[in-house]
Amino acid sequence: MTQALNQTELNIIWEKLPDDYILPDDPVESILQPLLAFALSESLDLAGLITFVMLIASNMGICAKINGKTVIKAPDWFFVPQVIPLDEGKIRRSYTPYTEGDVPEIVMEFLSETDAGEYSNSNIYPYGKLYYYEQILKVPFYIIFDPSIPLLEVRQLQSGTYVLLKPNQQGRYYIPCFDLFLGIWAGTRQKITANWLRWWDDLGNLLLWGSEEILLTQQALELERQRVELEHQRAIDLEAELKRYREQFGDLP
Repeated sequence: MTQALNQTELNIIWEKLPDDYILPDDPVESILQPLLAFALSESLDLAGLITFVMLIASNMGICAKINGKTVIKAPDWFFVPQVIPLDEGKIRRSYTPYTEGDVPEIVMEFLSETDAGEYSNSNIYPYGKLYYYEQILKVPFYIIFDPSIPLLEVRQLQSGTYVLLKPNQQGRYYIPCFDLFLGIWAGTRQKITANWLRWWDDLGNLLLWGSEEILLTQQALELERQRVELEHQRAIDLEAELKRYREQFGDLP
């Protein structure tokens, strides 16, 4: 099934790519980029916020055919609230909105170069990223993150145009689709110290990574071990005190 739309005199067709379509094999620009993407998804998954109808992906092409030409942009991370399930055994290699499910609710780009391509508003083929997400896909939230500065920019689509949002007092941005706040967290993950994107709930609680949950569990077990050991030692000390009392004064009355 295809759907043709006219937007700003563009002929847009939402047509799923054929299975044998050769996708561009663009290299990942930074070793940190896939780690940032996985960390974002992991905490959502552990919090039980990802369902089987959703699609969360990184460096997967989001496709449209514009004026007869196939256009593909592969965000560093994106989220789709609901997609049409694939047949058993099929693997999703790309994603076409409308034909395969909803328009992405969020797209993210992680900066690692200085060409500012993520800010490009070019309206000629192959189109700038900002233009493509804003005018073609109409993604509600476009997020740009530069971990080196660090810099986090959240744009929301309002009346057909992206508006740069302001963070709250904690420097975080409310993301309605998850009912969570997104912000920058400086720390170490997998022995890499960097600026990471993290999720917080409305009470200010950080959504944890798996390694952090394991550490908390280990710490809780260690505290329990120490408590049991202390109780055991107290029982030993009490027994020794009773023994000394009996030796000095006889049995207790």
